[in-house]
Amino acid sequence: MPSQVTPASPGVRPYPVAGAPLLCNAQDHGLTGNGTTNDQPALAALVDQLGDAFAADGRARVIYCPPGVYAIRDAATVWRSGVSLMGAGPGATRFVLSNEGNRSQAVPLAFYTAQLHGASPDRHLAYCTFADFEIDGSGVAQAAYDPLAKGLGLQYVTGGLFRNLFIHHTAATGFGCDFLQDTLVQAVRVLECGRIDNGMEMGGAGIGVGIGGWGAMERLTIANCVTVGNATNGIFLEMQHPDRPQPRGIRIVGCHAEANRFGISDWGADGLIVTGCTMTGNLEAGFQVSAKGTTGIPGKGGLLTDCVLDGNLRDGVSIGNTAGPYTVRGNRITGNGRYGYHHQDLGDGDQAAAEEIVIESNDIWGNSLDGIRFDRPLTDAVIINNRIRNNDRQCAEAAEGGGESVRYSQNTLVDQRASWPADGHRGKVLRVDHRYAVVAANDATTLTLTPIRPGSANSWSADTPPPGTPYELPAAPTSRAGIMINAAADSVTIRGNLIRDTRSHTQTHGILITDRGDCVNCRVVENDLDGNRFAIQTDTPPGGGHWEGNHGDQ
Repeated sequence: MPSQVTPASPGVRPYPVAGAPLLCNAQDHGLTGNGTTNDQPALAALVDQLGDAFAADGRARVIYCPPGVYAIRDAATVWRSGVSLMGAGPGATRFVLSNEGNRSQAVPLAFYTAQLHGASPDRHLAYCTFADFEIDGSGVAQAAYDPLAKGLGLQYVTGGLFRNLFIHHTAATGFGCDFLQDTLVQAVRVLECGRIDNGMEMGGAGIGVGIGGWGAMERLTIANCVTVGNATNGIFLEMQHPDRPQPRGIRIVGCHAEANRFGISDWGADGLIVTGCTMTGNLEAGFQVSAKGTTGIPGKGGLLTDCVLDGNLRDGVSIGNTAGPYTVRGNRITGNGRYGYHHQDLGDGDQAAAEEIVIESNDIWGNSLDGIRFDRPLTDAVIINNRIRNNDRQCAEAAEGGGESVRYSQNTLVDQRASWPADGHRGKVLRVDHRYAVVAANDATTLTLTPIRPGSANSWSADTPPPGTPYELPAAPTSRAGIMINAAADSVTIRGNLIRDTRSHTQTHGILITDRGDCVNCRVVENDLDGNRFAIQTDTPPGGGHWEGNHGDQ
């Protein structure tokens, strides 16, 4: 009986176009990998050849680059559908970007954009994999910041796979790809990208993904990635079109964001899931929701779960300008330089009350100021079953000094005459004449300072002070609480929280409603407030609600 032959799919020929093999060794097609010859023209020609073949026969092609150093100079390659680029692994296959022949030219390894190439949902890239290679962007130098000076800069990709890449020292964002549908970004490591970003530009991230190009659903997973020391965000999502729906379907799973300006940020998604991630040592916040993006649209409906947010120089979690809802559940939020959870105004987004914020079952301890602080109005929020203890470590009195006992380095101040409480100055701004720096940690005699920007070895706003130069440290806040409500709160439930100060004796209040705060029709019930100097203090009398069963409240 004759064997059956499955017919080719419509538009796909059973045999590839002659002269365009399905698997190409790049060194058989003009690339040298010798680190000296400019391999960009040969790469561009091969991508065009294979892209044309894919358009003719529907058969996707793979370019394999054997171990070598591939110099990419003075031009970028416009990518094509049906063409994949694979190497022998980071360190073995390296693409070194540079623009010494044209300093005004941004040189990503590959790009395809709406503005330059007409990318759109109808003119997208498909069947593209980028895997197992390194991109070194340290050779690109420009007089002004150019957001195109990325490692990869692709827009409108469907069915994409980005795996086992190492991208480092690019002038702008390392992995800067937008509108990714049915795409997986996996095991991508991005180090010290955004070199030319002064911290005020839109971009300069490790992994930056523009969203909102495909409609209400963009199926994207970013998994097991590592981002360290990037100028703005480690990983961020940014809504690009103000007149389109905020997309759902995006997940960030098992990633690590360290020593960036922000760890992971939601600037416009709907229902973003961030789970199992570590965000530590970032200069402003571990996780942020805000309206800082180009369209001024904050994220909403997201879930931050089962993450570790530790040792960030300001806030562990910073939520701003979202209308809600948002859920923060089951996280460890510890040792941050300001607040554990901070709800505040950020950017130019919605200033109305946030609805249905949920803060549940988190472990919040050892932060420098309040465990949870609300500086923006809330409605129908729920704060339940959290363990909030031993916060407000920034308790040291104002300090000053100078003379022979004081010396400085790029990232320390040592005063042999001091006797400071451990981490009592953490998060404070240290001033030395016209210079300033932020304290990351301290022991009895030494202040350890945070870098002035990600990737910097220096912590000072100017040159390192000479020995003996006088310094000043401000006083700690007089009121420091487990939960501080410093804005209007309507129908908020605070229930079943353990809010204690049994070890550090630095939390002055379990729950504090300031004279700027207000609780109307709230339920503050069944909280354990033992060990605080004051269990509950209401500088503004509450308007109705229920306030029963709070242990330790006399």
